[in-house]
Amino acid sequence: MSILGIGEEGIAGLGAAARALIGQAELVVGGARHIALASSLIAGERMVWPRPIGDGVAAIAARRGRAVVVLASGDPFFHGVGSLLARHFSREEYRCVPVASCVSLAAARLGWALQEVIVVSCCGHPVARVAAHLYAGARLMVLSADETTPGAVMALLRARGFGESVVYVMEALGGARERVREVGFGVMPGGIDRLNLLAIEVAGAGDGVGCVPGLPDEAFAHDGQITKAEIRAVTLAALSPRPGDLLWDVGCGSGSVGIEFLRAHPRNRVVAVERDGVRAARARENAAALGVGHYEVVVGEAPGALAGLAVPDAVFIGGGAGDEVIGVGWQALRAGGRMVVNAVTIETEAALFAAHRRFGGRLTRLGVERLDRVGRMHGFRPGMTVTQWRGVKE
Repeated sequence: MSILGIGEEGIAGLGAAARALIGQAELVVGGARHIALASSLIAGERMVWPRPIGDGVAAIAARRGRAVVVLASGDPFFHGVGSLLARHFSREEYRCVPVASCVSLAAARLGWALQEVIVVSCCGHPVARVAAHLYAGARLMVLSADETTPGAVMALLRARGFGESVVYVMEALGGARERVREVGFGVMPGGIDRLNLLAIEVAGAGDGVGCVPGLPDEAFAHDGQITKAEIRAVTLAALSPRPGDLLWDVGCGSGSVGIEFLRAHPRNRVVAVERDGVRAARARENAAALGVGHYEVVVGEAPGALAGLAVPDAVFIGGGAGDEVIGVGWQALRAGGRMVVNAVTIETEAALFAAHRRFGGRLTRLGVERLDRVGRMHGFRPGMTVTQWRGVKE
């Protein structure tokens, strides 16, 4: 099987080897646009990706070892079908010949250093995920789902206070229909091509949020059930999120710990468990507002609600933990996984002391005092002391 990138310039942008592979293929697979771009070279059977796309993968697998070509936009392994196929075929079963991705073309048009650009895909994802990357001075490239994405992103920028941003709508890059327009926030231009991306120089005194743990408590809607910013920063450090990790956030409340775990790396995953449906819904809304809409919530009570969940790399229990919940979470952890439990009551502290005796680990007492009014004067008002247990499973 050959996985070939093709740009909007069509076969004119392909090398001799890629052209020959298409001409000799007994089956050529791709989107309708890709098939049309290579149509003059195709002598064999054609297949537009079916829905579900898995049916197309099965059809390709049925012709293992034969001359099959899969066409994809630009670089097939950059937000493309290449990674899907690599999950079903070994590296020995395919060769990939990429061409420049739309992001590479956009950087070349604007003179931007590609390694300094943040790329966000809105193809199959909500526009709200752009919010996680908004800060003055950032350069973003947003891959649009269709012609409606630019307007939605512009609305998000305005709502977040970044209306001074410079936005370029870049359409059909590399082809005859290529167009690059700098757009203002007054009027969105009409006739935007369905095939487009946005390049954004973020500017303005908006409500962008920081990139280290410990976001302000005000960044989350909550009913008081929230791990406060200072304690949350220490908790995230104890959880030690690594790229691709899965966290169980047990008793998630406002979702603040799990949301910051997701923000630590785009590949991270969270399954939150919350028995209160109102709080669960609020946690989902907080996640969407902070650009991590892939936050997953299970409504139910631990430990029963933990049954059948994917094996976690880290477990956080924010309060009210008992011996049973801690034991179930510890048992589920993979080797090398981290468990962190915070306690403010003596009953939960007792469970932490028991966990320390059984599993080892580290016990820490955390105290925070915040300035507050005392009549017409000011003083530091202490919050409840938090006892934190952290264990690493051998």
